[in-house]
Order: sequence, then C-alpha cells, then structure tokens
Amino acid sequence: MINEPTLESIEDYNNNESQDKRKTVRLIVLGLIILGVIYTAIRFEFNDVSDYIGTSKYPGINTTKCGS
Repeated sequence: MINEPTLESIEDYNNNESQDKRKTVRLIVLGLIILGVIYTAIRFEFNDVSDYIGTSKYPGINTTKCGS
C-alpha cells in the first residue's frame, strides 16, 4: 500500500502550525484585502462611462415601436 500521511501526522494540523506560518498567512490575507480595496477604489474613481449614447447628428436610440 501507499504510505499516505494521516492528518494527525502532518505538523500543521489541528492548530499545531508555527507562529511564523500563521504570521505569513495573516500578512498575505491582509495584503490581498488591501490590494482589493485599492483596486476597487481605482475602478470606482476612474469609471467615466457616460449614459448618453447619442450624438448631435444621431440623437440616440429611438424607443418607439417600429412600424406603428
């Protein structure tokens, strides 16, 4: 048979992980959250999509039914 490790034999199982590993995981999660906030703020700030879709020559979409 293949000798696969059990959960109890893994050193990081059941709150047995080292403080360095916990600190690293916390820093990575915090960094990703901060990066997400920055990305969202930039997307929100520079979203300059105009709702107006027409020009002076073609003033926009005609919403009346065709053939009426």
